[in-house]
Amino acid sequence: MGDLPAEFSLIARHFRPLAGPGALGLRDDAAVLAPPAGRELVLTVDAMVAGVHFLPDDPADLVGRKLLRVNLSDLAAKGAVPLGYLMTVSAPRGTPEDWFAGFAAGLAADQARFGISLLGGDTTSTPGPLSLSLTAIGHVAPGTAVHRFGARPNDALWVTGTIGDGALGLAVLQGRLADPSGWLAERYRLPRPRVGLAIAGIASAGMDVSDGLVQDLGHLCRASELMAEVAADAVPLSAAARAAGPDWLETCLTGGDDYELLLAVPPSLEAALTAAAAAAEVPVTRIGTLQSGRPEVRVRDAGGAVLTFAKGGWSHF
Repeated sequence: MGDLPAEFSLIARHFRPLAGPGALGLRDDAAVLAPPAGRELVLTVDAMVAGVHFLPDDPADLVGRKLLRVNLSDLAAKGAVPLGYLMTVSAPRGTPEDWFAGFAAGLAADQARFGISLLGGDTTSTPGPLSLSLTAIGHVAPGTAVHRFGARPNDALWVTGTIGDGALGLAVLQGRLADPSGWLAERYRLPRPRVGLAIAGIASAGMDVSDGLVQDLGHLCRASELMAEVAADAVPLSAAARAAGPDWLETCLTGGDDYELLLAVPPSLEAALTAAAAAAEVPVTRIGTLQSGRPEVRVRDAGGAVLTFAKGGWSHF
């Protein structure tokens, strides 16, 4: 872990307590990790930049938790069990000590919750905004990882949780929408990765929804070479999202920051999915089907008309 003043003492104070087996106490240049016997590793990485993926004044503990959770959501989409993570922190010079303390406290809270620990990483200073990156490592039984490809015609489309809260939460924090309960802002700042939902052997394809339901479903359609039909009124919305009104439906369907799972499930395995969801205490909702045809997403209103959207979802560039 680069070139911040008193870098090694900062690591010792804030990050060494987060280190787990294989991290060597963060006293070396690399971790040594022994994967569980007979398991395959799953690796994923996501970056977060202040002003892009979180607001510069967001509480430091929630920034840490969101950074970990968005990566855990990718592991959940593979049906993987969390194992450990690597992290880089590029902070502007003069970042207060209490920011690092809060950031580490948030990570510690979610490490305990999700059974994962820090393996190593890097710290540097930057003239730009606070930039964070985390690589999460998980494991699955050989050959059971769920992919974006592999869906088949007539598979049903399911999502976990509710869709649209994260995008509406950003609108709340930007002053564009009221949020009397605080639910929407909390959902933007603190995703709920569906770790523990046993989708291996049930979902023929899947991914997490980070860039908008319509856009991410389009990725799944292209990977599986299928067309999707979605009923807009079947997409689960929270009470707070419904209270925002119909003018915000497009934001809910395309805005992103949901970090819920989108799954293609054969009809014969839908009962198995609902049983697994009940066991994990994760709500699931059937929103449509996949069919043979040109890869595209059709979202229909209650009358059957195809809805059109200004954009499909979030673009990273």
